[in-house]
Amino acid sequence: MVFRALVTDRNAAGEIASSVQSVDESALPAGNVLVAVEWAGLNYKDGLALAGKGNIVRAFPHVAGIDFAGRVVESRNYRYHPGQSVILTGWRVGETRWGGYAERARVDAEWLVPMPRRLSARTSMMLGTAGLTAMLAINRLKEDGLTPARGDVLVTGASGGVGSIAVMLLARLGHRVVAVTGRPEQAEHLTRLGASEIIDRKQLLEASGKGLDTERWAAAIDPVGGEVLSQVLKKIRYGGAVASIGLAGGANFDGSVLPFILRNVTLFGIDSVMQPYEARVAAWERLSTLFVPGAYEPMVSEKHLEDLPREAAAILRGEVAGRIIVNPKAPRDNVVPLSTLSGA
Repeated sequence: MVFRALVTDRNAAGEIASSVQSVDESALPAGNVLVAVEWAGLNYKDGLALAGKGNIVRAFPHVAGIDFAGRVVESRNYRYHPGQSVILTGWRVGETRWGGYAERARVDAEWLVPMPRRLSARTSMMLGTAGLTAMLAINRLKEDGLTPARGDVLVTGASGGVGSIAVMLLARLGHRVVAVTGRPEQAEHLTRLGASEIIDRKQLLEASGKGLDTERWAAAIDPVGGEVLSQVLKKIRYGGAVASIGLAGGANFDGSVLPFILRNVTLFGIDSVMQPYEARVAAWERLSTLFVPGAYEPMVSEKHLEDLPREAAAILRGEVAGRIIVNPKAPRDNVVPLSTLSGA
């Protein structure tokens, strides 16, 4: 079978470019489950892959896309059968292995999870790796003893995929959420998602020059890293915790050990790829009960494969707010009204 795919390749001059091509199924990498991709997501790491940055892609030609959802076409694994709806997030798919920016993907069964009954392929990709990671971070903070009574929870990068979903989930769980964003125009929507207070990122980054600052929040979820993480740790209350997720703001840490020693602050690193199968299934099931697609819809943009090189450049420039989901079918084939899709 020949299918559409966004193929990223490098020419003789070393330049990286992506184009939609017809690819034969025989070109797909080895794996025991073949999936017909229905929706995928665009993440920061996908932006790096499509731009040839960050050493994400090691071999060309390549198909990016670190998360996708669809239906099983063929399976040689007992857990999955043809016609079953599945989700894939991470596992180096879209990096060292071909990913979801195609109408077909062949993967190993252990990388997949069954689609929860309450979700559709489209709504699952409104969440994607961002939603899974946000849920894993919240679960870890809960395991550490976080309750609404302990105090406010800060969420940085709140206009992005992980941050905005974290705001929604925390609010649904009864927490008072303080959202940090560099996009003031998103304040109204973040409030609709459940944020009780909005802080401009510039305000958060006003450094005091001290190793500690005034205690403000019981916990935080930080998808940004870099200087933002350094400033957040200074302001966490005694015995609180920070779930650190991403490095969009850089890997450098200009902080001190004072929050950890004098305030007993805990720093959790959340990597969705390293989670065992059972933890991923549990997180997706919990997401399916907490997520409200209609409330999040204004933060979602739908794109096609042809749009992604331009969108990837925008996401690397920090110009993308919310979540981009990707329909691998040709634009002319996308004629079904969204209101008729399950879970929309």
